Formats: sequence, C-alpha cells, structure tokens
Amino acid sequence: MTPRAAVVHEWLTVPGGSEKVALRILGLLGQADLYAAVYRPGAFPELAGTPVHTTFLDRLPGARSHYQRLLPLMTAAYEQLDLSPYELVVSSSHSCAKNVLTPPGTFHLCYCHTPMRHAWEPAKLRDEPIGRLERVLLPSLLARLRRDDLAGASRVDRFVANSAHVANRIRKYYRRRAVVVHPPVEVAPFLAAPRSPGDAYLVVSRLVPYKRVDLAVEACTRLGRPLVVVGDGRDRERLEARAGRSVSFLGHANLPTLVDLMTGSKALLFPGEEDFGMVPVEAQAAGTPVIAYGVGGVRDSVVDGSTGVLFGDQTVDGLCRAIERFERLAFDPDAARENAARFAPDRFDRELSAVIDEGPEDLPELSEPEALHA
Repeated sequence: MTPRAAVVHEWLTVPGGSEKVALRILGLLGQADLYAAVYRPGAFPELAGTPVHTTFLDRLPGARSHYQRLLPLMTAAYEQLDLSPYELVVSSSHSCAKNVLTPPGTFHLCYCHTPMRHAWEPAKLRDEPIGRLERVLLPSLLARLRRDDLAGASRVDRFVANSAHVANRIRKYYRRRAVVVHPPVEVAPFLAAPRSPGDAYLVVSRLVPYKRVDLAVEACTRLGRPLVVVGDGRDRERLEARAGRSVSFLGHANLPTLVDLMTGSKALLFPGEEDFGMVPVEAQAAGTPVIAYGVGGVRDSVVDGSTGVLFGDQTVDGLCRAIERFERLAFDPDAARENAARFAPDRFDRELSAVIDEGPEDLPELSEPEALHA
C-alpha cells in the first residue's frame, strides 16, 4: 500500500531546475499533495487542476513577486503547515522547505538542492543590489537564518543531495550524510537532434550576478569570438554594456529553439558555480562540449578533456585560457551524448524510489568529508 505523501517545495513562482525536480517527485509519488510557501499559478500550466497548498505568506500583498524579502518569516510559515496526515513527506529544499514540522511516525526525506546559500556563504551576496541600511543589518539576519537552518536540518530523517558537491556542503554545515541522486534532466529532445556546429559559443542562463555570465561576455569580447547569450534577468543591461560586437543577446528561447542553438553551437560556456547545473547536461546531450568553471556540480557531469574543458581560475583570463585550450582539442559528440544519457529521468525515478523504500536511517555525525552515493 502506497503511504499517504506530501511534497513541500520552497516557492512556485518561476520555473527552474529545482521546480522540475519537485514536479518529478510529485509525479513519482502518485497521489501526493503539493505544498509551497507561495504559488503563482500562471507560471506552471502543468499544475492546472492540481491543488497547491500554500502558507500564510501567499496572502500577503506582493508576496509572489518579492518572496525573497520574506525569508525571515519563511521558517514560521513552514512550521504552521499541518502535515500530520502524512506518512511520507519529501521536502524539495534550497532554503527553508525542510524546516517543516512532521510527526514522530512520519518519514521526512529532504531532497536538498543546496544548504541555504546566502546564509552559509554570504560572500555570494557581494554583487547583489543591497542598500546601505540592509548591509548593516545583514550579519545579524544571516546569523538568525543559520540558526533556523540548522534547526530545520535536525528535523530531517534522511538527506538526498543533487551532487557530490552538495553532499559535502551538507556534511560541512549540517554534519549529516547525504545520498547523491542527480536531478532528472530531459535529455531526449537533445539526444534526438543532429549536431551541426557553427562558430559561435553559447551561454544559457538567468542573467543574475552569481551566474558570472560577465566572464563569458568579456572573454569572447576580448578574443573576438562570437557568443550567443540566451536568457534574461536584472543583469542584462550591465552585460550588454560590457559586450563587444561579437556578442548577441536573444532573451528567452523555447525548447525547439534551444535544441537548435545547442546542436549548432561550438561549445557551451558555463562560468558560474552551480550546485548541479542541468544546462551542461542538455548541451552534452546535443553532442556539444562544455567549457565550465570546474567547481560544484559540474564536476559530476562534465569529463575534462573528453566531453569538455574544466578551468579553475574564475576570471576572464582563466576563461580565455580555457577557450584557447578547447580550440586545440578534438571532441567526440557521441561521447558527450553517452555521458549525458545517464542523467535521464527514469534513472532519477529508480534511485530516489530506492532511497524512499529504504526509509529513515540513523546516521552518525561525520568527522571526515564523506558522501554516500545511491
């Protein structure tokens, strides 16, 4: 008999990688109920007709657009959710979703996209538009968020990480083990498309500071290499001001257009640090090599010298050297496609189902870095 289950996600406002994972988990569990702090229905047509239970934050004016400003209230909002009817709760968490309260007999599995990034690594906020007063108050706010985050982590019966990188961060900040189950990536449309590479490099990303698209723009401008930037965001104006004639910005692209761009590009540039990163997998599924900053989840998905090039110096100079190294090497599209195929959704379903079937596990605190792989 299938246990009554709930999926708790952070916020359902803009479709992205973590939202794809949450919806895949929802489908995997069958009749599970879905919870989120706030929900923008128009952004998720696939949820039409599906009840989405929200917190009191969803009723606040402007919450669906400015939910990030409500972080100090998030834990309280999740704690007020009544999850007592459920035998299984799966939280899809990169911030506060794991902080829900569950009864003693409920198995709480957390699929952790990352421990709360801004709380544990405040340096990543350096380029964010934060006012002077907010900068003064920030240290005390982050200290509180870290306390709430640790308390929430202690309530989880078992952690699943989306990469070895995140499993190690879970160990570092929470002192807990994590099974690694890589996210599901819809590789089929890319695998089926013939590759016909041109001369242009490609970036596919939200245009926000931490994605470091500026490195790709400035490196290709300096080298005179054509670059196509797909995506939009608050950083676009700044990036366009830095771009030379060889760089073009396309904004958002639908899936057929994205497949064409992937298969027709010389290589994908991925200069930011990501906890996993679905885009490099999609590029490899299209037979396209990836030039990526070699820190984070990309180390799980890109094979240096075989399906792409990893570089360690996250600067314009470092990316320029990586591009020049790439141009001296030869890459086999079939090797990239074969590597990408192992991230297909059916693999995710099998591995996560196996973890759920195993149930809660009492794991000792770790004294050495370690991650268990499914």
